[in-house]
Amino acid sequence: MLAEAGDAQRWHDRDLAVLWHPCTQMREHPDTMPLLPVARGEGPWLIGHDGSRTLDAISSWWTNLFGHAEPRIADAIARQARTLEHVILAGVSHAPAVELAERLLAIAPREADRAPLAKVFYADNGSAGVEVALKMAFHWFRNRGIEGRTKFIALEGGYHGETLGALAVGDIPLYRRVYAPLLAEALFAPSPDAYLCEPGESAADRARRAAAALRALFERHADEVCALILEPRLQCAGGMRMHDPLYLRLARDLCDEFGVLMIADEIATGFGRTGTRFACEQAPPRVTGAPAGIQPDLMCLSKGLTGGALPLAAVLATQAIYDGFLDDSRERAFLHSHSYTGNPLACAAALASLDIFDGDAILARNRDTSARMAALAAPIGEHADVADVRQAGMVVAFELTDGGDRRRPFPGRARVGLRAYRAALARGVLLRPLGDVLYWMPPYCIDDEALDLLARTTRDAIAIATAEARA
Repeated sequence: MLAEAGDAQRWHDRDLAVLWHPCTQMREHPDTMPLLPVARGEGPWLIGHDGSRTLDAISSWWTNLFGHAEPRIADAIARQARTLEHVILAGVSHAPAVELAERLLAIAPREADRAPLAKVFYADNGSAGVEVALKMAFHWFRNRGIEGRTKFIALEGGYHGETLGALAVGDIPLYRRVYAPLLAEALFAPSPDAYLCEPGESAADRARRAAAALRALFERHADEVCALILEPRLQCAGGMRMHDPLYLRLARDLCDEFGVLMIADEIATGFGRTGTRFACEQAPPRVTGAPAGIQPDLMCLSKGLTGGALPLAAVLATQAIYDGFLDDSRERAFLHSHSYTGNPLACAAALASLDIFDGDAILARNRDTSARMAALAAPIGEHADVADVRQAGMVVAFELTDGGDRRRPFPGRARVGLRAYRAALARGVLLRPLGDVLYWMPPYCIDDEALDLLARTTRDAIAIATAEARA
C-alpha cells in the first residue's frame, strides 16, 4: 500500500516528493488543495486506504460511465490480456479493433440525405483524436489541390484538448495564453451559449444570433476555412455552457453551404451524457417530419468510449474523406500514427462498454436519473449567489456570482470555486469546479441515496464558500 491508514501526512509527503499532478498549481498542494488518497473504486465511490468513501460526482474528468471497477469491463480486459495485449496496427489487423469500428459506425449519427460515416481511425486520447481530425480536414483539401484552406473556425469558450493543435482551436485563456506564440491561427465564432442571452431572448434566439455571426465569419473567410469544430450541445471545460440544439442544425447547414467540413467533438458529450447517445442527435430536423439529428463529417470520441477504463480515442470519417487520401503517393496518405493505436485491451474495454450501454438500457435509466437530478438541483438554485442552474441530460451546472447577478462575477481572489471544492471534499464528495461553476456529472450507476448526499453537500458547499468569500 502507498500509505498506511491514518498516515495522511506521510502519504502526502511521498506523493509530492515524486509526482507532478495535471491541471494543478503544485504550490497549492497539500495545504490549499488537499490531496485525496484513493486505494480503490466501487461504483460511484472512491475508497481511501482508511476505508473512507468519497462520491466521484464528476466521473473522474467525465470518463467513467458505469462506475469504478465495473466487473464486466474488467473481465473483458482480463480475457483480452490473456490473448493479445498489443500489436502494431500499421499493416496488422485484430478482432477487437475491427469489431469496435463496425459497432461505432453502426450507431453513429446519420442523416438520410448524407453518405454515412464509414471509417474509423484510432488514437490514444481525446486531444490526440482532435489532432487527427484537424489534420485530416486540412490534408483532405490539400489533396484536392485546394491549398488555401488552412484555417479552422471554433467557438468562443470552447475546449478541445491540450496538445498544440487542439489548444489552437480552444478559447480558454487560462490554458492557451502562455502557449499562444506556438499556436496556429484559428478563427473564433460567438458561442451560442444560452447563459449569454439578452433580456427577453430565448436560447433558440441566441442560437440564431450566433449562427448569423458564424455565417458572417464564413463569408469573410470563404476560401480560407477547411473545417468548423464544436462541442455539440455542451461546452464542458468552458464552464458547462449549454446551447439550444437548433445551433447544430444551423451550423451544419452553413458548413454545407460554404463547402466546409464539420468536426463534432463528442469526446465528453458522447455516450449518453447529454440525454441521447450522441449530442448531435438532438438537432432539430431540417424540415418538418424528417428525423432529428445532424451528421458531422468527422466525429471525435474518447473518455466514455471505454467506460472510463482505459485511454482510447476514435475519429469517425466519411468515405469521401477517406477516399481523398487514396493515391500512389505516400505524401497523400494520412501518415499520422500512435504506438498504441487500436490497442486490443482498450478496444475490448470499449466493446464491453457498448454491451453494457445497450444491455442495461442506459438511456432509459438516465432519463429517470436526470429527472431526479433536476428536482434536487432546483432548490439549490434559490440560493442568493446562484445565478443559473442549467442541465443537459446527466450534467447539471450551478453558476455562482455575487448576489446572483450575471454581471457581477466574484473576484478571482475570492476563490469561491476552490472554497466550495474544499467544503465538499470534507463532506465526502469530489467536486472539481470550473472557476466558480460547480457541476454534477456522476457515473450513471449513482443511486438516490448518493444523489441526496450530492445535493446536500452542494448546497452546504455553496453556502460555506460564499460566506467565507465575504468574511
